[in-house]
Amino acid sequence: MDNEAYYPLPQPTAFTTRFWEACQRQELEIPQCQSCNHLFLPGGPVCPNCWSQELDSCLASGRGKVANYVVYHRSYHRAIPAPYVVAIIELEEGVRMVSNVILCPPESISIGMPVQVVFEKAANAESDFLLPKFKPVGED
Repeated sequence: MDNEAYYPLPQPTAFTTRFWEACQRQELEIPQCQSCNHLFLPGGPVCPNCWSQELDSCLASGRGKVANYVVYHRSYHRAIPAPYVVAIIELEEGVRMVSNVILCPPESISIGMPVQVVFEKAANAESDFLLPKFKPVGED
């Protein structure tokens, strides 16, 4: 095995495969209950609101705001250099998800900051896997 560090990729399950496949199409897809219309992440076998197994999904706008965040100043994996931001993003649709805020200095991030999803190739020479990350609105 060589010394190159590969980005740790998600391991899709029966309940999350649809989400990750949508990300590969550069779409953010959210599980939705067909009984009560509740949106939720991560995907699971039943609606966490009404326990229905009648599930589908809907496309999210990809817009949201930073609900909370932390800046890591230490690297816990060789493929993810510090500093980096892990944030809870509240999507316009009301669902919250954990992701990274990128394309801005960590010190410029604030709670309530508007963000937009971007799909970034994992820093992994063996894969073209796209991960949903977020950038400040207006950043290119």
